[in-house]
Amino acid sequence: MVLHQDLPPLMALRAFEAVARHLSFIKAADELCVSQSAISHQVQKLEQHLGRQLFIRRTRAIDLTEEGGRYYQQIRPALEQIAQATRQLSQPRQNQVLRIGLLASFATLWLAPRLTGFTLRHPQIRVELEPTIQLADVAGAQVDLAIRYGKGGWPHVNAVRLMGERLFPVCSPAFKADGIKRGPLLMSQAPQPFEWIDWSRHYHLDIQHYPRAMLHDYNIVVEAAIAGQGIAMGRQRLIERRLKEGVLVNAFDQPAFESEIGYWLVKPNSALSPAAECFCEWLLEQCSAADP
Repeated sequence: MVLHQDLPPLMALRAFEAVARHLSFIKAADELCVSQSAISHQVQKLEQHLGRQLFIRRTRAIDLTEEGGRYYQQIRPALEQIAQATRQLSQPRQNQVLRIGLLASFATLWLAPRLTGFTLRHPQIRVELEPTIQLADVAGAQVDLAIRYGKGGWPHVNAVRLMGERLFPVCSPAFKADGIKRGPLLMSQAPQPFEWIDWSRHYHLDIQHYPRAMLHDYNIVVEAAIAGQGIAMGRQRLIERRLKEGVLVNAFDQPAFESEIGYWLVKPNSALSPAAECFCEWLLEQCSAADP
């Protein structure tokens, strides 16, 4: 515990340190931009506070007493720590750029609406989302982190499962009313038709007779389903708002199915930057809160 009565006057301590370092009242005065008499006054004030003589004053030189030298060696590290802490705190906080590779659908439908919370918590970190169908190269530092949708097992990276996904086919209410037997099944290029395969196996349904339409991204799949162009595999976490709006409905009235497919945080095997560590911590919080 720091007792205030044990602390000497700070100005007197600064004057003593400067004089002890230079062994000169004149140089100490020049460094602190005060007069020599002011420096001498502060040193005398400290000596009175301590009840000890700190300097041996000669005609043309000064030297530390034994007690003064010991006191100087003891307080110098503490003063250096204070100076270092002050420098670090007074330095402007530089923006850090964090690049995250992910599917455009996850960025648009799940992450972007939540990202303001991260920015408010860490205003010094600028997040750059880089949508890509392919797995972003975190091992080669193309991006700092990646968020992927799949079953994991990617080589040369550290993949941590964030949360699962509940799957069920969806379509527009009008499309369902007209009859869904004609299809087509709307599919995105990533993660290819694994969702449909897992879902049909789980419910022992044959979907081979349905025509298929391959679209570039899941965002397009969702919009095509809303427009009545076919049946999409609904990823509940991404289409929750559309379901509440009533523009998408459960096409086959089957309960949602949670498969091995899920969302993964992909990290390099090397050490993460402080910005990446902050984002990982925040993302895990968000995923935990989103769990049903």
